[in-house]
Amino acid sequence: MNKSDLVEAMAADAGISKAAAAKALDSLMNNVKNTLKDGGKLALVGFGSFAVKERAARQGRNPQTGETIQIAARNVVSFKPGSELKDAVN
Repeated sequence: MNKSDLVEAMAADAGISKAAAAKALDSLMNNVKNTLKDGGKLALVGFGSFAVKERAARQGRNPQTGETIQIAARNVVSFKPGSELKDAVN
C-alpha cells in the first residue's frame, strides 16, 4: 500500500473526500515528524510508539576496499508496536 492507496482507504472508511483524507494524513505525518525532531515521543495506544534513539559511533568496513572506516554517531527513529497491532499481525 502506498500513500495514495492509504488516502483512498481513509476516505472510504471515514466517509470523507480524498482531499480531506489527504490533508488529515499530511497533518499526521507532519506532527509525527515535528514531535520526533524536537526529541519527543509519540504513543498511539494499541498501534505503537515512535521515539528517537541515538546510535553510537562505531567502526565499519568499506566492502570494496576492506579498509576500516569510522561511522559517525546519529539519531535514528525507532518504532515499538502496541499489543493490538502485534495481535492483528499474528
